[in-house]
Amino acid sequence: MTLQLAHGLPDGHTLRIDPPIADRVCAGVLVITQVVVDDRSGPADAAATLGGVLRERWAGTQPSRIPGLAEARNLYKSFGMEPTRHRPSSEALLRRTLQGKGLYRISNLVDTCNLASLDFLLPIGMYDLAKVSGDVTLRVGREGESYAGIRKGSVNLDGRLGFFDDDGPFGSPTSDSARTCTSAATTDVLAVVLATGEYAATEMAARLDIFAGLFAAHAEGRESGRAILGGGA
Repeated sequence: MTLQLAHGLPDGHTLRIDPPIADRVCAGVLVITQVVVDDRSGPADAAATLGGVLRERWAGTQPSRIPGLAEARNLYKSFGMEPTRHRPSSEALLRRTLQGKGLYRISNLVDTCNLASLDFLLPIGMYDLAKVSGDVTLRVGREGESYAGIRKGSVNLDGRLGFFDDDGPFGSPTSDSARTCTSAATTDVLAVVLATGEYAATEMAARLDIFAGLFAAHAEGRESGRAILGGGA
């Protein structure tokens, strides 16, 4: 089977996965346009309801024993990253939920992304497409490559999976970047769901269907492109 390694974006640029890592990563790509960013509570309310279900199911259970977390943890391990030190963003959301803290309210757009990540238990990168410069590559970072995270300081990508454009690194399965984060002015979004190369393409396609529906329901966004890149294709 030939893996799909690249997908054209609406602005004429390309998102590609670096061939040497393509068999280790399945990336579900969505481009959502014409979003409306506001403070509506729908996605946060849905996340709170889901959180109640997850607490009832997994209260008192060690994260290593929660089956749904294995996928993101195995993705990290395949790149030599220890998930107990550098947690996948999805696990961080679940941990906060199980502690009864609830998720931070940011905007309907960010809350929608967090809802999807909590539901799928997979890390999701979401970026303002207007702030992404040129072609995008998902690859392993080199020595000295890092970016300013959102409320996380500098995020080191040396030997770790990350997204890179013409201006450098701007995201990873752990944290999105300050440079490409969404805001009230965002209209077009690039979102990428990440899993291991063994993740089934049919399962990823189903996740993208759900995710696109959430964007439509909570941010009035329209899907303008999708792809499954890498091992799950």
